[in-house]
Amino acid sequence: MYPDQPEPRQRLFFALWPDAAVRAALAQSSQELLGKRVKRVPEANLHITLAFAGPVTAAVRQCLEQQAAGIRAAAFELTLERVGHWSRPRILWAGPLHTPPELWSLVGGLNSAFEACGLAREMRPWQAHVTLARKISRAPVTTAIEPIHWSISDFCLIESVSGPQGASYRIIASWKLEGE
Repeated sequence: MYPDQPEPRQRLFFALWPDAAVRAALAQSSQELLGKRVKRVPEANLHITLAFAGPVTAAVRQCLEQQAAGIRAAAFELTLERVGHWSRPRILWAGPLHTPPELWSLVGGLNSAFEACGLAREMRPWQAHVTLARKISRAPVTTAIEPIHWSISDFCLIESVSGPQGASYRIIASWKLEGE
């Protein structure tokens, strides 16, 4: 007798996905801070993770999509103007000095969606950030970057696929945020 095959899973997360101009500005800031000797996150992969679901079944994915469609949050402006370094995961990141209340509301709605779909909330405090580079031993001297203005009008469900060159991301679905 053969053991039951495990149900296929997709590695999913919700994110804010920047347009080409914001991605290019982030990549430029990253290069100015780090130069060419450091392996930076590829420009195509730059984003802000809102909530990480991890490997989920098709039923959980469907639940997440239904819950996300019901989230009512306002569109907002985000300014990325500082850089930081987390020594434990060795990550260099860019983020805002102040996180807009609309962004906190969106993250709260997604956390509620996770609970409705039987997923655990992330226990670590959430912080808006774009990972610029990994395996960074030391923080750069500067903590400020030229401000990058980003108009946020939607959020996305993303699939992360690991490959020999690292992770690649695919937008599965997106939802518009309401106007101001």
